[in-house]
Amino acid sequence: MDALANSLPEGRVLTDPDVIDSYARDRTYLEPGKPAGVVLAASRDDVVTTMKWATEHRVPVVPRGAGTGLAGASVAGDGSVVLSLARMTAIRELSPADEIAVVEPGVITADLDRAAREHGLMYAPDPSSYEISTIGGNLATNAGGLRCVKYGVTRDSALGLEVVLADGRILDTGRRTMKGVTGYDLTGLFVGSEGTLGVITAATVRLRRAPATAPATFAAEFGSLRDAGAAVSAIMAAGCQPSLMELLDRATLEAIDDWRNIGLEPQTQAMLIGQSDATDGQAMAARMDELCMANGASFVAVSSSPQEAEELIGLRRLAYQAKERQGACLVEDVCVPRSVLPDMITAIEAAAARHGVRIATVAHAGDGNLHPVFIFEHGTIEPPPEVWAAADEVFTHALELGGTLTGEHGVGLLKQRWLALEAGPVATEVQQGVKAVFDPLGILNPGKAI
Repeated sequence: MDALANSLPEGRVLTDPDVIDSYARDRTYLEPGKPAGVVLAASRDDVVTTMKWATEHRVPVVPRGAGTGLAGASVAGDGSVVLSLARMTAIRELSPADEIAVVEPGVITADLDRAAREHGLMYAPDPSSYEISTIGGNLATNAGGLRCVKYGVTRDSALGLEVVLADGRILDTGRRTMKGVTGYDLTGLFVGSEGTLGVITAATVRLRRAPATAPATFAAEFGSLRDAGAAVSAIMAAGCQPSLMELLDRATLEAIDDWRNIGLEPQTQAMLIGQSDATDGQAMAARMDELCMANGASFVAVSSSPQEAEELIGLRRLAYQAKERQGACLVEDVCVPRSVLPDMITAIEAAAARHGVRIATVAHAGDGNLHPVFIFEHGTIEPPPEVWAAADEVFTHALELGGTLTGEHGVGLLKQRWLALEAGPVATEVQQGVKAVFDPLGILNPGKAI
């Protein structure tokens, strides 16, 4: 590490074990290895220098943003170098005319959105951690978020990337234009690759026109989780095009109520929170209100002010923190076709009952993307066998319904045990071949994603 420290500006390399431990973890329960050091990159040149050194000395490199990941993709291994990109926070360009921004990977997601809104624009992807997660981490995992039901996931807003490859070469992918089909889609390949193919040092992202008026927001309460799922299917089938459609189960609502005392009613088993940012948003919200009532909602309310709407959305964003207060969390994010969302919800409830496991579920319901969170005792190094058994059932059923193991959190370390069930031998071989082209020495985030 001394040679690397001498080749970088002073203060860029950390080696104190007590300090670097905090950079070795993400938000999972996983215990990291003991990395050799941390590089606090402040520029692309810092990344280039680090990767050239790592290639020369065959040292594994674990790229890292804010450490908000939920799949273990940025958990460090023994002897690795953690490459933190959190100091690369420049918005290099924001062009209202072209509706694009060029940003470095350490930019906080919500900060980019706020900068865009000063020009009547917005950055559409908004994971629940948007106030603390970074653009680089969102790109690395192809993060989704609450608005992706209408605007898509991070990949849908990524136009081009600046990437430092394993050997230190700089690769520019994509374009600044809304359309472009020259060559292979390397931008799409790197988005979601979890730092296994290269280190993203800048991104050209698409901005969109912000809604002219505040979105219309509604909240509906249901006596059963399945009824809430049926309401979601009805809303999407009716073509209401919500800009947000979030589902919270009873266990999640109880966790929030224990923390913030939201006045949860005994009969409420699920809550659906939806928004429309269309020009006829109030009419759309009223239509979604009707569909909720037709599918068993016991109570529906449409917000009367932007403040009320923010309070409802804030309730959803509290979900994971509320569960963390109750125990260690194994967070999953299966995604199924929207038409079978009620069936998937039923399967999760059945798995919880069969194995005696506490599962608290939220969902980006308009996408069919569910987050069943398996809660177990704090301080437990590994989830107990009954948690793994329940998780096996949930993943297997999702695949049987035509779904996928992860909609937005990524594979990381946590989903390695199930990856072969979805990928199959041919896809696995092809992906390993792609990895070998970009990272022949296998030093970029080894053991993650594939």
